[in-house]
Amino acid sequence: MAKRKNRMKVKIFFLLDMAFCKGFVEDLDESFKDNRKDDIWLVDFYAPWCGHCKKLEPIWNEVGLEMKSIGSPVKVGKMDATSYSSIASEFGVRGYPTIKLALIRPLPSQQMFEHVQKRHRVFFVYIGGESPLKEKYIDAASELIVYTYFFSASEDVVPEYVILKEMPAVLVFKDETYFVYDGKFRSFN
Repeated sequence: MAKRKNRMKVKIFFLLDMAFCKGFVEDLDESFKDNRKDDIWLVDFYAPWCGHCKKLEPIWNEVGLEMKSIGSPVKVGKMDATSYSSIASEFGVRGYPTIKLALIRPLPSQQMFEHVQKRHRVFFVYIGGESPLKEKYIDAASELIVYTYFFSASEDVVPEYVILKEMPAVLVFKDETYFVYDGKFRSFN
C-alpha cells in the first residue's frame, strides 16, 4: 500500500513538473513570422507523428525551464512544421525534429534601420533572397551572435548612400562607415 502511494506521488510530481516546464516553451503559429523580430528564438520544428520529436518533448521543456531560470534573453518555442510548412521551409527544415536558432532579425522599414543604426555601433545586414551567401551568413551569425547584431533587410530599406553592385550582399556597418562583402571587403564613406 505504501509503495503504491509513493508511486502515485512520484507520478503526480512528474506530471506537475512536466506541466510547469511546458509553460516556458511557447507553442508558435503563423504570428511567429512577425513576432520574432524583436527577440532571439530557439525553436524546435517538429511533426506530431514523429517518434523522435515525441522523445525530445520532455527534454525541450527542460530547456525552456533552464533558459528561463538563468534569465536568458533567448526565448524557447516549438512549431508544428507540418501545419506551418512555409515558415519551416523559410528556416530550411528538411527533417524532424529540427532545432534552429532564429537570431537574424528583419528590418522591415527605413525607420527601423535608422533606429538600429543609432543603437548599435557595429552590426551586419544581409540583403537578398535565398542563396549560399545567406547560408554562410546564418552560420556566421550563429557563432558570433554573442558579439554583435545580425539583421536582414530588403534593398529599399537601406540608406540611399549605400551602393550595392551585386545581390545578395552582406553589409557591415561600423562607425558611420559601411563595408560590402562579396568575397572581398570594400569600404565606402
